[in-house]
Amino acid sequence: MTAPEDLRVQAPTPRPPSWRAQVPVVTAVALGGGAGAAARYAAALWWPTAPGGFPWTTLWVNIAGCAVIGVLMVAVTEIRTAHPLVRPFFGTGVLGGFTTFSTYAVDLQKLLEGRHVGTGLAYLAATPLAALAAVWLGARSTRRLLGSGAGRAGRADTVGKESL
Repeated sequence: MTAPEDLRVQAPTPRPPSWRAQVPVVTAVALGGGAGAAARYAAALWWPTAPGGFPWTTLWVNIAGCAVIGVLMVAVTEIRTAHPLVRPFFGTGVLGGFTTFSTYAVDLQKLLEGRHVGTGLAYLAATPLAALAAVWLGARSTRRLLGSGAGRAGRADTVGKESL
């Protein structure tokens, strides 16, 4: 015999984490983002772009930031387990604030509006290609420098998976 519908035990509906549980993550992202944006702004002051000139500062900031993202992601996902706030602080915060694809779009718009179409198209193509290459090179170099599979055997979530 089965229980009537109204007497059956219902599984609790999963609830999203409370906003209070997100405060440390939001704080880490905000603090890291402020530091990264300040570093980017300092680079732009140190190496300004001439009107109509190729925006080298923005390009190199994005390349450097993407290379560090490649290193960071290998370090915190393959080499060792990191504190839960490391990725939000450094990955989303510092490197998200440092890399600047919004400035990339503004630089491109200024070049095209100033009728520097050739420079604009070169910049349009160079930035995403160089950024993707930098992430790949950063990750690959980190793996090679630390040895193939470095750290994987010590991580609980990868033990026994080396042969897969």
